[in-house]
Amino acid sequence: MRFPALRLFALPIAVAALIGGSPGLMAQEPKAEIGESAPGSLPAQQPATMPASETHIAFLYRPVPAPSSYDAEADPEDLGVAGARMAVKDNNSTGRFTKQTYTLDEVALEEGKSAVDAAKELAGKGVKYFVVALPSAELLAVADALKDDGVAVFNAGAPDDSLRGADCRINVFHTIPSRAMQTDAIAQYMTLMRWRKIFLIVGPSERDKAYAEAMKNSARKFGLKITAEKPWTFGPLMKARGDTPTRAEAMIFTRGIDYDMAVVADEEQDWGEYVPYRTVDPRPIAGTAGLVATTWHPTLETWGAAQAQNRFRRLSGRLMRPLDYQAWAGVRSVGEAATQKKTTEAATLVPYLVDPAFNLPAYKGVSLSYRPWDHQLRQPIIVVQPKAMVSVAPEQGFIHQRTPLDTLGTDQPETTCKFK
Repeated sequence: MRFPALRLFALPIAVAALIGGSPGLMAQEPKAEIGESAPGSLPAQQPATMPASETHIAFLYRPVPAPSSYDAEADPEDLGVAGARMAVKDNNSTGRFTKQTYTLDEVALEEGKSAVDAAKELAGKGVKYFVVALPSAELLAVADALKDDGVAVFNAGAPDDSLRGADCRINVFHTIPSRAMQTDAIAQYMTLMRWRKIFLIVGPSERDKAYAEAMKNSARKFGLKITAEKPWTFGPLMKARGDTPTRAEAMIFTRGIDYDMAVVADEEQDWGEYVPYRTVDPRPIAGTAGLVATTWHPTLETWGAAQAQNRFRRLSGRLMRPLDYQAWAGVRSVGEAATQKKTTEAATLVPYLVDPAFNLPAYKGVSLSYRPWDHQLRQPIIVVQPKAMVSVAPEQGFIHQRTPLDTLGTDQPETTCKFK
């Protein structure tokens, strides 16, 4: 018998609970750095009788182009790659007890190079695990090209809800949250704060519109009201130089609107950061700027995350970003499943990823798992502003018959996923 998802909520007794997140999310506290002995993995005294094996994990990505001029927020050249490298190091640290070794095959897809050709070449050499940081179209092309090879493809870079719905693939597992999970996290926080009216500002790109659509769905799901929606028509003001008449027009863009929070949909990062502190009325900003829902942030320090932050900085010389964490989670999923099942054989590990027994300790307060109906990694979403963590979703009071984590994103009764 299948029960409908419960979405009851209640305000917490103390606002201080915002910083700590839900009490149910605090059960798992890593006791050591994964580089020493991964949290939740088998202890050193486990029998090391398995035959030695080397497991290759491929990381497919397109190199980040260098900015044409100074950009304080420019993506690092090793974005994502650095997270995968740390995860392989973690896998090898744990694997030494079971005589499992791991190698990362880094595939930088230069302009004009086919992701499908690169993936097929690696699969032909026996690679069974692929972590992919590519747009949805390329991700699907890779997954379809490898559908008969018994491989697992970990999506670290495409948040599209369709990949968990009509375009889902049975060999794809998602370590990046869907847009629905991100906007649900924002909507839960707004509900908690009793900020019920939204002014939605939507950028011109297809990605911006997809984020806005996810926000509308989240508003309906949690009983919020979008009192106004406007397209952004002033261009990429964050990238402009000097004052222009357009800037003056943008400053009165929010006049005459009744709202509690403005939500900006600017996944291209062209203009969203221009909105905070320039609204006519003093209102908070959320979405892709201001208050942001994400997987990882430099200010996350609880649940052993500070140790992970320090290790990453020692290894890469910079701070960990969300894509680094998502790539790390994909590579670590392979290593943790192999440790738990005492084998690296894909025929055993791929179906085990959605087994209720599988869990991934990942510095989030609880062990993570993959949803069997769409292969999305269940995980808490941190809600942050640029210099501090504000809250953790699922918020206190949002309950579910399986796990509060399933209040974020598409639940099983609502899914349109039919695996291909």
